Amino acid sequence: MAPPQGLAPPTRTLLFLSAAVVVLAGVHATREVLAPLFLAAVLVIIVHPIRHPLERRGWHRAAATTVVIVVVYLILLVLIAMLTFAGIQFARLVQEYLSELQEAVGSASSWLATLGLDQDAVSSITDAFQPSQLLGVATSVSGAALGVATTLFVVVTYVIFMSVDAARYDGAHVQFGATQAGVLHRATTFNIGVRRYFVVSASFGAVVAVIDGIALWALGVPAPAVWAILAFVTNFIPNIGFVIGVVPPTILALVVGGWPLALAVIAVYSAVNVVLQVLVQPKFVADAVNITLTLSFVSVIFWTFVIGPLGAILAVPLTLLTRALLLQGGPESAWYSWLSGEDLPAPARAVMQPDEEDTAPSPEPAPSPGPATPAAG
Repeated sequence: MAPPQGLAPPTRTLLFLSAAVVVLAGVHATREVLAPLFLAAVLVIIVHPIRHPLERRGWHRAAATTVVIVVVYLILLVLIAMLTFAGIQFARLVQEYLSELQEAVGSASSWLATLGLDQDAVSSITDAFQPSQLLGVATSVSGAALGVATTLFVVVTYVIFMSVDAARYDGAHVQFGATQAGVLHRATTFNIGVRRYFVVSASFGAVVAVIDGIALWALGVPAPAVWAILAFVTNFIPNIGFVIGVVPPTILALVVGGWPLALAVIAVYSAVNVVLQVLVQPKFVADAVNITLTLSFVSVIFWTFVIGPLGAILAVPLTLLTRALLLQGGPESAWYSWLSGEDLPAPARAVMQPDEEDTAPSPEPAPSPGPATPAAG
């Protein structure tokens, strides 16, 4: 809802920012409930199109809705199973190589000290890679997956209702296309953007996971399937997912093969993940959802702070939702939509062009016409 137009622009901006802070504070306070709900909503949006071919083949709406719900929860079960497996295997590896990890951390601490780094800085770096810290991370991965599963089980009725309502909203364009065309266009643009984003991310993630898994297996790094799963999941985190995915296999490679193997792992990830995830994929994502590279990177940090770890995965969809709600309401917000990366229609671009009278050169005066000649009969 736009602020009252009778107020001065600075006052309207202040009211808008104050309302945004209050809303974000509320979302942050209820993040444990809202984050899984956002994930469920995104999954329903992704899966919803499969109902259309089923209905065209004569399936009843209730049967098609049931298929949507089943597919959503199959996807959730697969993701939860993958994360749980990765977390359990990671914890097992940490316990199996406990003494080697402690020795490697001690050697790294001594090496950093010889470089002249401050002792507090060395302690901060090495403490992050202590076996107890790594074990806690491994446990939290599987625990977070089970926590999401438990929360989503509580809101299973909400997911069902949401899928049913999605089928009902398919007819909105027929009934309200003439009066609510702007709102329906924004909703359609958001849904298409979400689907395109996850199709691109899943496609690149699968390629990266397969290449990383095969490379780690060839190098002899233990549990290559675990690191392939981690590479696939972290690929849904724009820009910084590579860093999260490369650290655990590098540490394990350092333990089992020393610095040569660790550097080989970094080289493989740099050749594959940096090229695909950091250089190529963001361009495809930006083109698919019309969002700038800078905004996609900042959104990860912002939404992770607001709703927690799931915010990193849902950063781009939540940014698209925010833009659809706040920045696509009319010509007055066209400038901000364009800054976010959205392609504007021709009339909006024309409004944003500089005044032609100020930039274009003055045309030469036209020569005066000669005497009129009688028209040919």
